[in-house]
Amino acid sequence: MLGIAIEKVSDLIERVEAFDAGLEETDGPDDARPECKIDRLDEFDDARETGGDPDPAHRELVEFIDTLNLDEQVALVALAWLGRGTYDRTEWDDALRAARHGHTDHTGEYLVGIPLLGTYLEEGLNQLEQRYH
Repeated sequence: MLGIAIEKVSDLIERVEAFDAGLEETDGPDDARPECKIDRLDEFDDARETGGDPDPAHRELVEFIDTLNLDEQVALVALAWLGRGTYDRTEWDDALRAARHGHTDHTGEYLVGIPLLGTYLEEGLNQLEQRYH
């Protein structure tokens, strides 16, 4: 059992992809430096450390995740871990247990801080043979 509606995961993947696209757009078309996205993420980190609001889109993603119930948050974390290869399909129950055991009040920040989150969630769904819309 996944523990979260596929529609919610799909919605989150779309939001993450839009957020990532927004980061790339801020680099400008003439800027060919591959580290630009990293520089922009550093700005987010700096703003969080000083108590500032890094970006409304970032805040929206975090809030979307943080409003999910515990089981849904746990499932998202386990799904991301599955997608990035920390666990494999046969270890799904272990991933869920580890995610539940490590759960904090900062799940949204944790997940949004994972580079390639959308890709990992999609791959996790694929490994569990769940259809991504």
